[in-house]
Amino acid sequence: MNAVAAATTTQPTRATLTVDGRALSYLDFGGTGRPLVALHGHLSEGASFAALAAALGPEWRVIAPDQRGHGDSDRAPEYTRAGYLADLVALLDHLGIDRAVFLGHSLGAVNAYHLAAERPELVEALIDVDTAADLPDHGASPLAFVLDFPYTAPTREELAASCGPLAAVLGPVLRPLSDGSGWRLPFHPQDTVDSETLVHGDHWRQWLATDCPALLIHGLRSQVLPEEQARAMTARRPRTAYRALDTDHFVQQADPEGFAAAVREFLATV
Repeated sequence: MNAVAAATTTQPTRATLTVDGRALSYLDFGGTGRPLVALHGHLSEGASFAALAAALGPEWRVIAPDQRGHGDSDRAPEYTRAGYLADLVALLDHLGIDRAVFLGHSLGAVNAYHLAAERPELVEALIDVDTAADLPDHGASPLAFVLDFPYTAPTREELAASCGPLAAVLGPVLRPLSDGSGWRLPFHPQDTVDSETLVHGDHWRQWLATDCPALLIHGLRSQVLPEEQARAMTARRPRTAYRALDTDHFVQQADPEGFAAAVREFLATV
């Protein structure tokens, strides 16, 4: 689930902007080339793209926000597509970026191709990491299990232990509460389910709305994107390349080298 940062440092720069009274945090990995905005999925955060930023080197300036309600960014009153997109536009305005490549995984990919549909002038190219254009609603959210997690706990150890099988994954990314009274998850359980529920639906119109260069990276063992749909997404959208990797939905964690190679090869054509 969820390096080179700037040309002269090995760490990214973390910064924050305020959007509608909320803090929106992001990592800027630096570099001297064109900007690439990397958007994580649910239960993740911008730091999940550190390995990709390192692999791309200074030729690409990777900017990875913690999307609303994730990581170091504040919770939001709602998690609609319009809200996520408004945050992205505000981030680009804040950074003075007129146009960028957008890469997204899961939630991030849906936000990326919706942004391209709504504001095509902002999107130079798209990289969709294992995310469908049709995400049917099967009833209960597949992330409903997080509702059993407490959002906060007095100690880091107690909070990590309460996350059961995800303890090893979430333990290192837990955050201290600002008042020093304990620790919190890098996402709010109810917010996560609310956000994931709003991802469901038919997004073919948005996927097909643009013809900028695009890459669809498909995990052949994906829990989210059937191969038939991945092939159809590639065939129906102009200027769209397909790259399959032998992974599940969490491509960048399962095969970081293959993932980075696929992204590098595509970017060389943009």
